[in-house]
Amino acid sequence: MATTILRKTALTIAAAAATAGGIAGPAIAAQATPAVQASAVTQDRKPGGERELGVRYEAQPNFYYCGPAAARNALSVQGKNIDVDTMAKEMRTTEAGTNSINDITPVLNKETGKDVYKSVEIAGAKADDKQTDKLRDDIVRTVDDGRAVVANIAGTATDTDGTAHSFEGGHYISIVGYRDNGDTVTIADSANPAQASYRMSIDTLADWIATRGYSATS
Repeated sequence: MATTILRKTALTIAAAAATAGGIAGPAIAAQATPAVQASAVTQDRKPGGERELGVRYEAQPNFYYCGPAAARNALSVQGKNIDVDTMAKEMRTTEAGTNSINDITPVLNKETGKDVYKSVEIAGAKADDKQTDKLRDDIVRTVDDGRAVVANIAGTATDTDGTAHSFEGGHYISIVGYRDNGDTVTIADSANPAQASYRMSIDTLADWIATRGYSATS
């Protein structure tokens, strides 16, 4: 029997505004000044196993649109600019968030025009070595194909600069690049334009996704 990714609401909570059991702070403004600059897709992997995709970044317009916003940012690397309200309707996003990565994968495929994205679950409280290796391979393959990965995460994770990113209620992010052959990845995060882009180790990201899932090309 096929496994089903458990329902996980995706309510964005900025670390500085998080409060136990609730959501505090103003909504993030849409159309924020891009912190991730658009550029052409790199055709050849750089020395050391590195590739970055150009993102036409937009912040999410409210606390529960992280799913549509992550998908919009992911699709922007292909030169697409899809309205987040349209995506939200297709994903059945409500103030409770976007149900799971399974609601995002079909939209990515529809807007891509190909059935290339698949949902992958990372079961358990932490990712094991096999799941982490698969995530690394999926990110490298997807980015090499000129596409971004979308992931559903929860909890707190620390990036390579030592900055903590906390989304206890759940959140969606886009993975738009990698270096060190996928041991480090680049994240586009719609939650806060001041932290629109950061890098994270693959081990940390895998544990951040644990109990949830991600969408990558197969």
